[in-house]
Amino acid sequence: MRRTTVTIASLGIAAALTLSACGSSGGNSKSTGSAGGGSTSSSSSSSSGGGGTATAECKLTSPPQSAAKAPSATTAIKAAGKVGVILPDTTSSTRYTLYDAPLLKKAFTDAGATPDIQNAGGDVGKFKSIAQSMIGEGVKVLLMDSIDASSGAAVEQLATKAGVKVIDYDRVNLGGSAQYYVSFDNEDVGKLQAQTLVDCLNADGVKKPKIIMMDGGTDVDNNAVLFKKGAHEVLDPLVSAGKLTIGAEAVVKGWDVNNAAPTFTQALTTTGKVDGVLAANDDIANAVIGVLAKNGAAGKVVVTGQDSGVEGLQNIIQGKQSMTVFKDVKKYEANAAAQLALALLSGKSPEQAGLTLTDFPDPKAPSHKIQALLLPTQVITVSNVNDVITAGALTKAEVCKGIAAACSKAGL
Repeated sequence: MRRTTVTIASLGIAAALTLSACGSSGGNSKSTGSAGGGSTSSSSSSSSGGGGTATAECKLTSPPQSAAKAPSATTAIKAAGKVGVILPDTTSSTRYTLYDAPLLKKAFTDAGATPDIQNAGGDVGKFKSIAQSMIGEGVKVLLMDSIDASSGAAVEQLATKAGVKVIDYDRVNLGGSAQYYVSFDNEDVGKLQAQTLVDCLNADGVKKPKIIMMDGGTDVDNNAVLFKKGAHEVLDPLVSAGKLTIGAEAVVKGWDVNNAAPTFTQALTTTGKVDGVLAANDDIANAVIGVLAKNGAAGKVVVTGQDSGVEGLQNIIQGKQSMTVFKDVKKYEANAAAQLALALLSGKSPEQAGLTLTDFPDPKAPSHKIQALLLPTQVITVSNVNDVITAGALTKAEVCKGIAAACSKAGL
């Protein structure tokens, strides 16, 4: 399905991107198509197939909405005892230090429990060592966001053998033994990223766009697998209909952002012309933007993201990134996970904490019964960046540091 020619590829990345950014802005064009929810627009395009010109600043005022349902109000539970929390790293996402650690600590402390919250720093050996120490010190519930499924499953076996109740937090360990899983609806996240990408291109009047997919760590993280699956559910029908081309799909292995720029550079060299990049999270998006900037194309390509950290939001405000996905950890994930852990700590059922869980299949271990709570997310474009600030995830001062003029222009 690639439309790259030898002639364009031989010109190099900079020339190919320049050609991509020089599309016609006149004429009439039809939408590239829509699969799933969200706002689409019909724009103009010439019959020659050039269409409008892609821009990173997404023109949507009503972005796609999450299909996941928000939980009903949870019941505040008081509980005494030790709760262990192991977070995976500080590199795959900024959320673990910005949101998860402080929010979980506060929730457990306010309820009367004693939390032990540690970060494994991306080291599976350290992750196991922390777990062994927590188990030895008598934690009754272990909330864990593992580095990879295999090492996470091994830790779960240790905890289960010691009689510790385990909750998979944010990432599920397929083939493991945890009874519970609390996360955002990750397949839905992928759908939102892809649909917003399509809708932003539609709003720009780009006909038959070519995109690159920059997947996250599908080699280590089932969430990344689900992001990819959700995205393809939106994009594949458009590819089959000849309305969109996926020029290349690459994986940033292990979510290692240091690999993102060279991986994207290789994909871009192969693809040539590109109108959009489906980047799995904001860190990957920022690496993509860096490569585009070196080639004079930053702001001229639709770029997705995820996590709504300072960097991602600043890129959106400055017209370099089109969207991100806001996971309201405070309102949903940290609160729900803490309430579930507190319920288990006090001998209550999830239902008594006001939580309704559903069955989550484990294809690696069909007999492994997991009860899951999958939570909604929100698409953020330049039109609603303030929602992240209003939610208390970040302050205006944090978001607008060093970009006051751009924030003022964006209405912040």
